[in-house]
Amino acid sequence: MTANEKLTALRAAMKNAGVDAYIIPSADPHQSEYVADHWKIREWASGFTGSAGYLSVDAHHAGLWTDSRYTAQAEHELTGTDWRVHAQNVQGAPEHIQALAESLKPGSVVGCDGRLFSTDSVRAMKKAFDPKDIRLVTNVDLASSIWKDRPAPPPHPVFEHPDWYAGRSRAEKLSLVRQSMQKNAENWRLITTLDDIAWTLNLRGADVESNPTFIAYLVVGDQKSYLFIDDQKVPEEIKIALRHDGVHIKPYNEIDPFLHDLNENQTIGVDPDTLSRHLELAIREASVFNSPTPTQRLKACKNETELRHIRYAMVKDGVALTRAFRWIEQTLAQRTLTEYEIAAMLAQYRSQQADYMGESFNAIVSYKKNGGVIHYRPTPENSAIVEKNDILLIDSGGQYIDGTTDITRTIALGEPTAEQKLHFTLVLKGMIALSMLKFPVGTRGVQMDAVARIPLWEHGLNYPHGTGHGVGYFLNVHEPPQGFTPSWTQRGKTVMEAGMLTSNEPGFYKDGEYGIRIENLIVAVPDEKYPDFLRFDTVTLFPIDQKMTDVSLLDAKEKNWLNQYHQTVRRELAPHLNPEERDWLAQACKEIG
Repeated sequence: MTANEKLTALRAAMKNAGVDAYIIPSADPHQSEYVADHWKIREWASGFTGSAGYLSVDAHHAGLWTDSRYTAQAEHELTGTDWRVHAQNVQGAPEHIQALAESLKPGSVVGCDGRLFSTDSVRAMKKAFDPKDIRLVTNVDLASSIWKDRPAPPPHPVFEHPDWYAGRSRAEKLSLVRQSMQKNAENWRLITTLDDIAWTLNLRGADVESNPTFIAYLVVGDQKSYLFIDDQKVPEEIKIALRHDGVHIKPYNEIDPFLHDLNENQTIGVDPDTLSRHLELAIREASVFNSPTPTQRLKACKNETELRHIRYAMVKDGVALTRAFRWIEQTLAQRTLTEYEIAAMLAQYRSQQADYMGESFNAIVSYKKNGGVIHYRPTPENSAIVEKNDILLIDSGGQYIDGTTDITRTIALGEPTAEQKLHFTLVLKGMIALSMLKFPVGTRGVQMDAVARIPLWEHGLNYPHGTGHGVGYFLNVHEPPQGFTPSWTQRGKTVMEAGMLTSNEPGFYKDGEYGIRIENLIVAVPDEKYPDFLRFDTVTLFPIDQKMTDVSLLDAKEKNWLNQYHQTVRRELAPHLNPEERDWLAQACKEIG
């Protein structure tokens, strides 16, 4: 079926279901950012492959709402269809809901599948619709009837993430959850987010591309716990280990009756930001205590064992990138490349490192004007020819058993223009400023975001995305709750704490010409001099292109930071390289005056 034929089928199903409008998100029943093929309903219906966006359909209009990272991609992918792209003014804002509230007549009915919407999001929708006399119905699943060749739920087995990597045993982590439960007088805590379940149980999976998670629910009790999962996905030795820690296996689909059967004398803790509307309605009699999932913060604040392994994963990643970027340079001296070919070689060089488990996301390799598309991704069918001129942006990452990496470098393949060097250096100054920041305990990401933007602001420039996101530990490359953003979202309002691993990635994008982004991962650590302050350690290890840098724009502190960083990169990576590779690295890390 074409996108327009699917839209026709969707409208017919809407009519049969008695709804005037229908909303399709990008989520699964666990409110995941990246979802298994079975839940890619928005992508199937429209053809838009980005990771963020909503479809909003009524009898007269079919719209895709997505943010600035994806609007150019969406317009390209939806060309020739009846879907219309709407750029969100604020990333993640429910602007599609306001549009429906303004366009629908009083008495209209809006439908959605409540498994794919959180409790909080449904409340926000009702708040917008109720004053307009628009009714929201949350038990409308249209995909099951019209998606005839829908992929089955993923069948991949789970596997252990050993304690010597995790730093805490499964029993210790369950004990920490129970301590939180006792404070809230909870008999049970329902955990629905896949990365939190994986972290808590020291298990990993392969149900979601690039994210080592598995489809499941976890209910922790004061004595025993239940993992709701397809029984065939759990090897017998893991079942035994789980039972030893008081975790019992139940079928995935039995989560509804379990919640339904909780009695009025029991209290269950839930996170309304991630609990689906469907599961909220499944809790019939038990008292509900709303609070953030306790493992979210525990998971975000990496322990010393995790941090030690992460630092070694960065060494492996830096070695792989040294070989990959050297290969790009040498190959372009002989022939052209494609963006897709470069992306494949990045994965190949990473795969040669110990304990590599795959990419942490599909690599962004964008040449010339494609760099202006913030989340551009080359495919075999749509990939630019890369020549030995202009600039190339590469944003990529790896999943290792001992860490998750995410790094962006923008490099000159020829002689950069004065304008390109200016923009690159302004981005670099912002990245260095955030890297060097010392801040009082209790500071939030929204307070720090501007630090990275000031050099660009001074030239009347900006970038349309946040400056950083949390990063998991052999888990999701985008990990709540912390980050750097100019808006008062969860990422912005979360207090930065010691042990939090976060990306630092300011950028600049000139539409139709080029894109620039520089990204390192930084970890918050206590400041040695001021006990009530924190600072950042940079853990990513790879040179920053000096050919793109206008040294005259850097002050003494910035030059010192860059020289010290390159000394660290060289010291950490050189022992793992051959003589030719060490020479290449030495040139890339040469000191600036």
